[in-house]
Amino acid sequence: MKIKSTLFVTLAAGLIASCTDTSTTPENPGSYILTVSPTASTGVADYLLTAQNLDTGTISTAGNGIEQDGTYRYYVTHNGKFFSMLYGQGNPGAVTAYNMQAGKLTKLTNFQTETVQAFAPVNDDLLLFKISRSLTAPTSSWYKVNTNTLTITSEGTVNTLDVTGLGELAHFTWLKQVGTKVFAPYQTINDRSFNTAYPDQASIAVFNYADMKLDKVITDKRASFIGKYFTDGLSVQENGDIYGFSPAAATTGGKLSSTKPSAILRIKSGTTEFDQSYFFDVEAASGGMSITSWLYVGNNTYIVNAVAKAEKTSGFPAGKRIGIVNVADKTYKAVTGLPDVTAIATLTTNNYTPKDGKTGYVGVNLSDGTSYIYKIDASSQTATRGLKVEGGTVTAVQHLN
Repeated sequence: MKIKSTLFVTLAAGLIASCTDTSTTPENPGSYILTVSPTASTGVADYLLTAQNLDTGTISTAGNGIEQDGTYRYYVTHNGKFFSMLYGQGNPGAVTAYNMQAGKLTKLTNFQTETVQAFAPVNDDLLLFKISRSLTAPTSSWYKVNTNTLTITSEGTVNTLDVTGLGELAHFTWLKQVGTKVFAPYQTINDRSFNTAYPDQASIAVFNYADMKLDKVITDKRASFIGKYFTDGLSVQENGDIYGFSPAAATTGGKLSSTKPSAILRIKSGTTEFDQSYFFDVEAASGGMSITSWLYVGNNTYIVNAVAKAEKTSGFPAGKRIGIVNVADKTYKAVTGLPDVTAIATLTTNNYTPKDGKTGYVGVNLSDGTSYIYKIDASSQTATRGLKVEGGTVTAVQHLN
């Protein structure tokens, strides 16, 4: 499974060694970054390609791009840098940082890391969590990596069994900065397969970022857990209000077990409680769709990947459908102009938006082996085919000035 989201890093030891390698992308200079997994019969490393625009033209991995080492990679842009991280599946992996010079990626540093499962930009840092899945060893570790100095500035631990108070572990689905706090939505788990005896509960641990002390835990039994493994389910809007989506993906005994629908909850700006006056039943509004990931484009509007009710299984596949959600109006509208869902192999979930209130770019990989970037216009609920990507499968769409 190849998940492209934001970042993972490991701890090497206080100071991270800088690298003077000046590898650059040889062709197609531009500020858009596409991560592409080349076509092959077995797992191969991603390539980083740059492009001047995403709306037209063709780009290829042939003789182009920067090859990454390792097959499981995660990507994030923060503080003027692009980070490429190798997921070591329990083993150390490499983290490479780049900046953009004259439309080309230039390598700044390369260092070894330890696998973590949740991470996010906070101030000038990247906050990382290595999360326990063992009831007998429930200590989870956090690290703060400063993106200016590329050093680990502090670290600590949290007993994630104590967080829930339910005899199950808190497994954070993602992290989100909210002012001086970090909100960590989590699912409760009682084994390494992510099963739970509490499938109908949304929970968020609220940490004070300065010292990473747990301030409180907030819960809401109107929905199942927020986000999902390696999936950011929280969004902070322009007015400070926070919205979180639940895919209704909890499992018990290996089977989907939540009795609640895929839904969106709200936390009003300046508060640390779920707003009991707000509940958006996405399944009811959409005719049975469940959100599997989302991209906030601004003005209460989200481009969402979704899965139909009949397509939900215990494995809970990534959605191959795209819709437009407005959290103020509580509406879900299907996007037209995409290939038929039966022709789609995968959609990217790490996508780009200029935050103009309507536009997003999504990678669409077809079953026939072709791949394109599609421009999504949320205002008209339409998709337009743009840049063609040859020689591989698009795994992330990013932008770096």
